[in-house]
Amino acid sequence: MRIDSHQHFWRLDRGDYDWITPEMTAIYRDFLPQDLEAHLDANGIDKSIVVQAAPTLGDTEFMLGLADRSDRIAGVVGWIDLAGADYRQQLETFRSHPKFAGFRVMIQELERAEDVLEPAFVEALRYAAAEDVPVDLLLRSGQLPAVLQLLEQVPGLRGVIDHLAKPEIASGQWDPWSPQMVQAASHKNIYCKLSGMVTEADARSWKPEQFVRYVRHIVQAFGPDRVMFGSDWPVCLLAASYDQVVDVFAQALPEELSEADKANIYGGNALRFYKLESSVL
Repeated sequence: MRIDSHQHFWRLDRGDYDWITPEMTAIYRDFLPQDLEAHLDANGIDKSIVVQAAPTLGDTEFMLGLADRSDRIAGVVGWIDLAGADYRQQLETFRSHPKFAGFRVMIQELERAEDVLEPAFVEALRYAAAEDVPVDLLLRSGQLPAVLQLLEQVPGLRGVIDHLAKPEIASGQWDPWSPQMVQAASHKNIYCKLSGMVTEADARSWKPEQFVRYVRHIVQAFGPDRVMFGSDWPVCLLAASYDQVVDVFAQALPEELSEADKANIYGGNALRFYKLESSVL
């Protein structure tokens, strides 16, 4: 089964997507499951994981409601207010939904990346680790040092780094991102999503070959059993179509991968990471 491990839905009139502005003409409209289905069909993708697009409990409830009405949604990665005294109750409420797959921590929005090392934050993630809840980590490459310290403090975290930790592909950034991702990969329960690349390149002049060394470095560091294909649709539309993202990804994968490796990258790893095998297969 082929799974897109990272995409979003939103309805602008809900009012909690402050980051989507009218200047973003390609994505300044509603995106709902029926808008994605043709893209999945055209690329032989069976289902998707929908990921939070706003840091609100309402956004998570919205996505779970969509999941109730769409067989193409395999799972929902929501948001939890880790700073709230009732974060455990929030998590347990969402976990009662059969398609709740985990939550995302928006580290990239922190003024100081070191805030992830605050005792309350670490305690909350240790709770998630003890409960074996999948956690997406959204960060920028410059925040990797703090996240690496976090992984040392929460060694049991079932985590996935979104968008390769957003290296600055437009400028060709390699160091210190490259060795830092190797260090992240040394934590055997940490995965990486090969997603969000086109929007880290120059939106108007990117070339497919720009992404090859980034993808192959991540596959080598994490291994083909801990990386996942993700489109980041519709955010990707700021720089590329869904079809272009799929093509870029296919061209960038190491040529020596076996069919079993590719099956894992295109779906198996996401199903295992999010613990969806029994509910989807």
